[in-house]
Amino acid sequence: MFQIIFYEDRNFQGRSYECSSDCADLHSHFSRCNSIQVESGCWMVYERPNFMGYQYFLQRGEYPDYQRWMGFNDCVRSCRIIPQHQGSHRIRIYERSDFGGQMMELTDDCPSLYDRFHYNDIHSCNVMDGYWLLYEHPNYRGKQYLLKPGEYRQYNDWGGLSSRIGSIRRITHAN
Repeated sequence: MFQIIFYEDRNFQGRSYECSSDCADLHSHFSRCNSIQVESGCWMVYERPNFMGYQYFLQRGEYPDYQRWMGFNDCVRSCRIIPQHQGSHRIRIYERSDFGGQMMELTDDCPSLYDRFHYNDIHSCNVMDGYWLLYEHPNYRGKQYLLKPGEYRQYNDWGGLSSRIGSIRRITHAN
C-alpha cells in the first residue's frame, strides 16, 4: 500500500489530504502545498495537473516545507506512484536524437555525467529495466525527470526543455 499526505501549511499544519493512488488533479483537495509526509512508497509530485510541469521525487519521510523536496514553490497539482521494481536497472543514453551517436549503458547511479562520460547532453535514451531519475545538474540537483521503462526518442519525450543532464539515479524502494 502507498500513502502520501499533503498539507497546506508548513510543518504539517493546516488542511490536509491523504492519497493512496495516482491523482491527475489535486486542486479540489487543497489550494497550496507547503509540507508533505510520505508514509509509504515512492512518489512523483507535479507542479501542474495531469502529471505536467516541474516534477519532484519523494520517498518515505517528512518534508516540512517545499524546499525540502527541492520545490520551486508551494504548487502541487498531481501525483503518481512509482511502482516497486524487483531486479536490476539498465538504461542506455545517447548523445543524439533517435538513438544516434555515442551510446552509454548504465546499471548504477551516476552523480556526474560529465565526469564519467565527458558529455552532459542526452538527446535520447532507452530504459531497459527499472525506473530512473534524470537531474538537470550534477550530484542529483535541479529539475528532475522520471523515466519508466520504454523508449525516449528525444528529450522532450521525458518532459525536458533541453538535453542538458548532469546526473542520473536509479529509483529503489530501500525504505
